[in-house]
Amino acid sequence: MPFRLALSGLNAAQADLTVTANNIANTATAGFKGSRAEFAELFSVSPQGVSSVAIGNGVRVTNVAQQFSQGNIDFTDNSLDLALSGQGFFVLNDGGALAYTRAGAFQVDRNGFLVNSQNQRLQVYPPSDNGSFNTGALTDVQLVTSESAPAPTTQAEVVLNLPGNAAEPAVGAFSETDPNSYNHATSLTTYDSLGAAHTATLYFVKTDQPNQWTTRLFVDGAAVGTEQTLEYSPTGALTAPAGGQIPFGAHPTSTGAEDMNMTFDFSRSTQYGNNFNVNAVTQDGYTTGRLIGMDIDATGVVQARFTNGRSLALGQVALANFANPQGLQQLGNTNWAETFGSGQAVRGQAGNSGLGLIQSGALEASNVDITEQLVNMITAQRNFQANAQMISTADAITQTIINIR
Repeated sequence: MPFRLALSGLNAAQADLTVTANNIANTATAGFKGSRAEFAELFSVSPQGVSSVAIGNGVRVTNVAQQFSQGNIDFTDNSLDLALSGQGFFVLNDGGALAYTRAGAFQVDRNGFLVNSQNQRLQVYPPSDNGSFNTGALTDVQLVTSESAPAPTTQAEVVLNLPGNAAEPAVGAFSETDPNSYNHATSLTTYDSLGAAHTATLYFVKTDQPNQWTTRLFVDGAAVGTEQTLEYSPTGALTAPAGGQIPFGAHPTSTGAEDMNMTFDFSRSTQYGNNFNVNAVTQDGYTTGRLIGMDIDATGVVQARFTNGRSLALGQVALANFANPQGLQQLGNTNWAETFGSGQAVRGQAGNSGLGLIQSGALEASNVDITEQLVNMITAQRNFQANAQMISTADAITQTIINIR
């Protein structure tokens, strides 16, 4: 009997050593979660449920429990590396089946999909028309390889100050080529519907009326519409036109684009002091753009960046959590699968529903504490030696009994 008891102890210690060895081997594996061997004593129980003897019958391994504690966040130089700080798992598309992982080392494949080293595609919530994300659906995230479409300039704002002491120009008849026929001018770049750039120039002329100016718009040297009047109060605030909005009318282009139709906002212009100052010029158009990078924020929103300064939301990284993560089935490659014991996956967004936040340009390190594992190794080794010594002792006792004459 002692032989079988000690043998169960040897098997248990061997299992403990195997688990410890696996933990140590994966110390540098991103997203790895360490395990521990759990044991229970054995008793011989009669059919009536009463132990037939008071002495136990050894030990057995009841479970190898995964430990889903947080690993350290290690920063990398790859913006596509993702680390989860808090609860949750990334969702992967593995050939149509869903897998879950904490390892966020992703890259772009030849088709523009975000994949890991096993070619499993990262899942995101697709963008909706209203600017949010459809959290009821999952899709593969794919980079945009085509150029970003342009947008024509329709609105522009000019924040400037016209000098209050200005006099009428020396030349009465306005000419954009004669600086003596206007007081001041400023330019900005605008865009047509095909994304071609055009230079828009505003000319300002002081009239013979107090606090009154006229302004003209030229695009690429061609006049647009007619002159417009700006009027200011004795304290320098704009009084006309109402709201400061001036539509200059349609302007044809030579690029084959739609006619440009721009409205300029002068509501924040002033007439103070002695100097002409342009404080800000903005417009809402932009040209075509090429993809130059991708950003992922703490809530998992994936943004593609283009050379024209525009950003396009490609989706929001989907996260999942489980009522019992230890019930997940290990698939290898730091992946897990949903089981009956784990409960169904509860999907959500980073920062909501108890799910953690996402750190781009970082990976979650293994949660294995190497010092703790070395201590466990020594303990398991001692247990193995003690059980082996028990077998040796039992053998000596048996030999003694056999030698009785």
